Amino acid sequence: MPMKTRYFFVVSMDVPADREDFFNQVYETEYVPYLTAVPGVLAATRSVREPLRMMLAGEERVMEPGDEPRYSVIYEIESPAVLLSPEWAEAGERGRWPTEVRPLTTNRRHILRKVIG
Repeated sequence: MPMKTRYFFVVSMDVPADREDFFNQVYETEYVPYLTAVPGVLAATRSVREPLRMMLAGEERVMEPGDEPRYSVIYEIESPAVLLSPEWAEAGERGRWPTEVRPLTTNRRHILRKVIG
């Protein structure tokens, strides 16, 4: 599916295995809905890292993830200014995320990407 915008913001992180159910429940029912309600946020797509085997240079290879976080979400945003808005700041501090979930997360990465093609 083509991107709806020229920018996307990727957030990735790890969480302890014994807290994954709680993490996913809060992320799906609170955090993503709060952030996708922010003006300028067009969509959010969550993903989980999977083992990768592929053909490369004529042979099957197993690609190791290194320290790549297990969970990611891609937010399609209208512009980088969305991430500096008061609405974004407020949405990120609502619900159980800031006090009960964020402290569980490790290996966090935040990346802004501009679509060029």
